[in-house]
Amino acid sequence: MAEKHDGLPEHAETISSQPSPHHHDRHAGFAGTAAGPVRHDAGNMSIGRYISTRFSSLKPPMHKAPNPITLLRLLNTRQWLFFLVAFIAWTWDAFDFFTVSLTVEDLAEEFGKSKKDITWGITLVLMLRSVGSIIFGIAADRWGRKWPFVVNNVLFIILELGTGFCSTYKQFLGVRALFGIAMGGLYGNAAATALEDCPEQARGIVSGMLQQGYAFGYLLATVFARALVNTTSHGWRPLFWFGACPPVLIILFRLCLPETDAYQERQKVRAAGHNISATFVAEGKVALKRHWLLLIYMVLLMAGFNFMSHGSQDIYPTMLENQYNFSSDAVTVTQVVANLGAMTGGTVVGYVSQIFGRRLSIITMCIIGGALLYPYTFVSDSRIIAAAFFEQFCVQGAWGVIPIHLMELSPGSFRTFVVGTSYQLGNLVSSASSTIEATIGERFPLPPKGHTKRYRYGNVICIFMGCVFAYVIVLALAGPEYLGRQFDVAHDEDMEEAAQVDQEGIERIVHHHGDGRASAEKTGV
Repeated sequence: MAEKHDGLPEHAETISSQPSPHHHDRHAGFAGTAAGPVRHDAGNMSIGRYISTRFSSLKPPMHKAPNPITLLRLLNTRQWLFFLVAFIAWTWDAFDFFTVSLTVEDLAEEFGKSKKDITWGITLVLMLRSVGSIIFGIAADRWGRKWPFVVNNVLFIILELGTGFCSTYKQFLGVRALFGIAMGGLYGNAAATALEDCPEQARGIVSGMLQQGYAFGYLLATVFARALVNTTSHGWRPLFWFGACPPVLIILFRLCLPETDAYQERQKVRAAGHNISATFVAEGKVALKRHWLLLIYMVLLMAGFNFMSHGSQDIYPTMLENQYNFSSDAVTVTQVVANLGAMTGGTVVGYVSQIFGRRLSIITMCIIGGALLYPYTFVSDSRIIAAAFFEQFCVQGAWGVIPIHLMELSPGSFRTFVVGTSYQLGNLVSSASSTIEATIGERFPLPPKGHTKRYRYGNVICIFMGCVFAYVIVLALAGPEYLGRQFDVAHDEDMEEAAQVDQEGIERIVHHHGDGRASAEKTGV
């Protein structure tokens, strides 16, 4: 096959991704948990052999690094639209979450509670996200990505409006608890929508761009909080009312798009068994039997990642204002710069993970992030802005790898459920991050400023994040990696067993009507 000068083969967008020459020894996973092209090697690898390869398997595959613009041009019109709707929805998911983080003091004053009490509103959302990920994840894998996505956004509208009309602390906690359930259903769906039809060569950079919807949402929340909170007689409420508006447009956008090609292919194979529901249940049994250890690992990994993001961000504005006496404008500027660093890091590291591997990219970011903790938490003047930029570059740089890393690790039949639930169960484990930091911080008082009590939150964030970075390094080192895994049904051994259809039968079913993935790429829609 002829090669282009940029290092990508001609018609790369229509070529099935193939394992690299180092795929088997580099990416072999837990014994009995691998699937697809790595099943044979991983399944026969002993525990001792697996442990002995943890460091050697970090050797970068050093895939060619074409121009990022060239990679992005591989996406056709439909794939770009899938990415955009997923990115916008994930951005607004983050915006809605951080509305509470950025109004803690106003909410505490409104309801006559302490800041620690208000952080329970954050904790409840994190705790109940896993419920939403299970409900909406199963729905998306069974009935498609489209309608669960729409229902999610309808609930966002209702519950954001409801938060803005709360008049008591109990009402606030109740609405935020329900919001957590709605919020939990979106991440897995967004990742599947954006990535499962994405050309293999472009997955890393698209993953990084998708994940930065989180940082972009935080940035937007910071800016709009400054613009809307306490600028009218309604205090903090306009921020939540405004948050209910964009999901209307997101719903309309998603209604104009079809299901992903990968999901449609899977439904065709299920339909061939004359009982789609029975086949779906069989897929779940096969996936659980083959991948249970890997699923546990993914939850533990995501617990570390969620501790990393929430531990470094949730009470950071409080630290700047309370401990270092930053003005509201100075806090806003610092947060904006930090989120610019986050968006840059996520995109860049997501891109290079396609070259150096997912695990090595994560570990490197954790090491650099750990080295930056001292200036991130102990510099007390405007120079902290630079530290915030680079710290969040590292935190969200590691996060930029996560959407595609989870997609590649997950069983194909339950990709939305597994990606979303592992992420949200990790959120559940880390749900008390802000409450823990706020509680411990109050044990290190500073001289009060007027009637305002002050605490050494920086000490707590520094120590807490040091432990989290070390934990994530260990988990990333210990875990598997399936860089370049194929997402199509024809390479899914779980589907073959569950549907009781051989590979030739799957190919025949998927392409029988000539409307599969290749056809979609030719039309570009």
